Amino acid sequence: MQTLPRRSLLEGLLATGFALAVRPVSATTIVTPAAGLQTGFSEIPVADGSIPAFHAAPLESAAPLPVILVIQEIFGVHEHIQDLCRRLAGCGYLAIAPELFFREGNPRQYSDIAELIRTIVSRVPDEQVLADLDAALRWAARHGGDPARSGITGFCWGGRISWLYARHNPAIRAAAAWYGRLGGEQTPLTPQYPLDIAAELRVPVLGLYAGRDKGISMQSVDSMRQALGSKSGSKIIVYPDAEHGFNADYRPSYNAAAAQDGWQNMLAWFREHGLGTDQSRPKK
Repeated sequence: MQTLPRRSLLEGLLATGFALAVRPVSATTIVTPAAGLQTGFSEIPVADGSIPAFHAAPLESAAPLPVILVIQEIFGVHEHIQDLCRRLAGCGYLAIAPELFFREGNPRQYSDIAELIRTIVSRVPDEQVLADLDAALRWAARHGGDPARSGITGFCWGGRISWLYARHNPAIRAAAAWYGRLGGEQTPLTPQYPLDIAAELRVPVLGLYAGRDKGISMQSVDSMRQALGSKSGSKIIVYPDAEHGFNADYRPSYNAAAAQDGWQNMLAWFREHGLGTDQSRPKK
């Protein structure tokens, strides 16, 4: 486990900006203003102490608010994930993104992706992640969130976690998984993948995938559709011309058309399953 002093880790995580591994960022990077929002980092109590989390919520809105857990890519809760939280807050949600790699160190400080995966990502157990997300929902319930109206969305690494959490916590209303891996090697830390638990899902999940994804095959997407079955309530959308990471506007993989359509589909999915807000409805 990371041996840096807790204060040093917190200072690095609280800093704004993008992870070293993704710099320089693309000119397509979207910056959502914080005007009209309440944003910041908080510490969430967990079984072995506390972890930091970024949160964003509308200032002028009656509590309690519907809650969306926002699950990071492998780069941690860097500027892009914080911006996604601000976008959701602008749609009327309390969005919270816990730093799920905190015990292992600061993923923003790694410039080499392979080293980041080896040193941090591969050492994080699913069981711990799911428990931390439970804790994040408890925190949200104490800070203006409605525990009866909660959902989850995640990107890449967080996409897989979104599928798993939908099975772990049947009390959430809906999930949206962006290009999360569906199958893989089972290990003591990652004992299951979405394909393994598809038949057990009771929470409706919207899967958003890319036809040109080099890491997630269309065969695995088709297998997931079959595993879900026609009565699961879940749905998978594939954007045939998009690549993995098509919503990551700060990277070359960004596909504006697919990202914007996926975002609107996600908001509609949340509304359809009882997580709607006036702000989340399409503007006429």
